[in-house]
Amino acid sequence: MASLKEVRNRITSVNSTQQITKAMKMVAAAKLRRAQDAIIQMRPYAKKLGEMLATVSAGAETAADSPFKQVRLVEKVLIVTVTSDRGLCGAFNTNVIKAAAALIQEKYAAQAAKGNVEILALGKKGGEAFLRRGVTVNTAFMDVYARLSFGVVKEAAESIMADFQAGKYDVVELVFNEFKNVATQIIRADQLLPIAANPEALMKMPTTATNYIFEPAEEQIVQDLIPKTLKIQLYRAVLESNASEHGARMTAMDKATENAQDLLKALRLEYNRSRQAAITKEILEIVGGAEALSQG
Repeated sequence: MASLKEVRNRITSVNSTQQITKAMKMVAAAKLRRAQDAIIQMRPYAKKLGEMLATVSAGAETAADSPFKQVRLVEKVLIVTVTSDRGLCGAFNTNVIKAAAALIQEKYAAQAAKGNVEILALGKKGGEAFLRRGVTVNTAFMDVYARLSFGVVKEAAESIMADFQAGKYDVVELVFNEFKNVATQIIRADQLLPIAANPEALMKMPTTATNYIFEPAEEQIVQDLIPKTLKIQLYRAVLESNASEHGARMTAMDKATENAQDLLKALRLEYNRSRQAAITKEILEIVGGAEALSQG
């Protein structure tokens, strides 16, 4: 049985840890509110932009000629992983890393064997994990959360599009956590480039032919919409991940606080038992000594 001093030290340590987890939970809750508002406002815009692109490009011959729709033999692959900069958020980062690793193993094993798979890390945790695994990692935008804004994500999207257009990559995949609620995040693995047809948007298109009047020219609209949609799609993924991170951290810290409370109860019970045993021992020693004196 541990000594009273050891148990007291453990109680003090767990109390301190519990105060930290409570504070982290409150901070995560405050950040979650802002992050959740941002993604809720972004979703309708991103969805409508995708539908608009599907509607316009369906009847536009120039859409098929877009460099971002060119399907090539897949030799070089870029996987964009969206993770956080910090831990203490449960399995949030681990799930993205596992999903990206599974994607490489199941879909791009041949390319990976040739060393033709590269990771673009948005967030430090994903980049660090794949660097340890010996995978080529582009760290240019790894600190995206330190200066999170559309401008920064736009730079990353433009870099991805320029590399794809130049033939540096034949396919670009995006792996991130989609925010559902505080306790639930959904892992998404979407193909970013080349642009594939959106089944949801195509289903919502009118079945009868519609003659649109385009101003400016139809070609210009399509060529402007495609890059804009890609930038918004990447920015939405970062915002989804940001909200998911705070939700996961809030849940993890709440559970950690509960576990600390359970541990404190067990430690206090152990302390009281040890203290009672020590008192009983002292009483027995006193009684034994008194008996020895009386007999002497």
